Amino acid sequence: MTTELRRLRNYIGGEFKDAADGRTTEVVNPATGEVYATAPLSGQADVDAAMAAAAAAFPGWRDTTPAERQKALLKIADAFEARADELVAAESENTGKPLGLTASEELPPMVDQIRFFAGAARLLEGRSAGEYMDGMTSIIRREPVGVCAQVAPWNYPMMMAVWKFAPAIAAGNTVVLKPSDTTPASTVLMAEIIDSVLPKGVFNVICGDRETGRAMVEHSTPAMASITGSVRAGMQVAESASKDVKRVHLELGGKAPVVVFEDADIAKAVEDIAVAGYFNAGQDCTAATRVLVHESIHDEFVAALAKAAADTKTGAPDDEDVLYGPLNNPNQLKQVAGFIERLPAHAKVEAGGHRVGEKGYFYAPTVVSGLKQDDEIIQNEVFGPVITVQSFTDESQALEYANGVEFALASSVWTKDHGRAMRMSKNLDFGCVWINTHIPLVAEMPHGGFKKSGYGKDLSAYGFEDYTRIKHVMTSLDG
Repeated sequence: MTTELRRLRNYIGGEFKDAADGRTTEVVNPATGEVYATAPLSGQADVDAAMAAAAAAFPGWRDTTPAERQKALLKIADAFEARADELVAAESENTGKPLGLTASEELPPMVDQIRFFAGAARLLEGRSAGEYMDGMTSIIRREPVGVCAQVAPWNYPMMMAVWKFAPAIAAGNTVVLKPSDTTPASTVLMAEIIDSVLPKGVFNVICGDRETGRAMVEHSTPAMASITGSVRAGMQVAESASKDVKRVHLELGGKAPVVVFEDADIAKAVEDIAVAGYFNAGQDCTAATRVLVHESIHDEFVAALAKAAADTKTGAPDDEDVLYGPLNNPNQLKQVAGFIERLPAHAKVEAGGHRVGEKGYFYAPTVVSGLKQDDEIIQNEVFGPVITVQSFTDESQALEYANGVEFALASSVWTKDHGRAMRMSKNLDFGCVWINTHIPLVAEMPHGGFKKSGYGKDLSAYGFEDYTRIKHVMTSLDG
């Protein structure tokens, strides 16, 4: 007896549709390795249809009042909250994430972020009007940019969808959103929920692969392209968008340094870093995966971290004792394992370093010590449950090592010395610096990096303003 696969569909102009040419892809549950659904493999005709729907809806949505947009987003937040169990179940099937942690750690922030942007919709203030030339008054208008092409990643499918559509819609834009080809289920469910709230065409979802995403970015309709993904993908988007000078918003890779000084509370640092490094199987561009420890406490810290790794559990979504689930797909499992297999002779695996079980894509919590600054695993993003440890001699060397990578998204400093914490936060070349903590996010504060981690901000008023454009209007006082 065979189980019938779930059939996911695109959401275009307020209607659920198959791909125009009928092509589909299989969707796999990473916890089991089994196919559970099919999704459209959208082509140019589907992209054209979605862009046309978004373009047709834009004038009407642009002209709604901020109060109307706020009301709609608040309804969406309430609806997500009311159907939280369905969303969590879809996300867990998408990703293999633990059900309990997804319900407690992801759904509430998502809802809060939507409500934040609902409030931000009513705070689009410009500078006051003024006369900067005799007989002339100048005013500033802040307007939506237009249709936004948005591509979300597979590590946090629901939350990253919210980070994309909520500020765009709050500002008066319309959206064509593509989830990852490995994790479309929760985004399609979100479209089903949103359908009863927004006018047709304001929010559209098309499923597909990287070619679908490329067609979206290269399409002539969008005024803005936003992607959360790899550096390679971001570079391709920036190049494609440059051909018609689209605005681009890129949130790309990370390699967060975690700098632990000799006066840090080692027990607290180890506990918090283990959680921040292994949560979501380390599939987080801000994960605490590159630890720099003062040489005087290095051995003690490594021993404690190795024990924390050994005490950390990965497993099935319904197991309440696990911190994280599987890696997202077979390619990601191969990538993580490859980093460990290629470790140089001077490196030492202190914990983990192997796959867990034969079913699904689980990988053990891993600690690697003895590494040098130019090692592959230090310079490149692993995106898995692997924490590396290096030692440093002084503050200057800690900064050199911390800044000595191509990524610049997030970082943290662990010390009781306030002056040192302030110096480090000033000199660390990263978009976020946490002090004596790592990974908390709030809707009011911006998330985004420098260098090859991309540009543009998610969350906060800064992220909201990214989805607007500024216009100067000057009028003669003579009539």
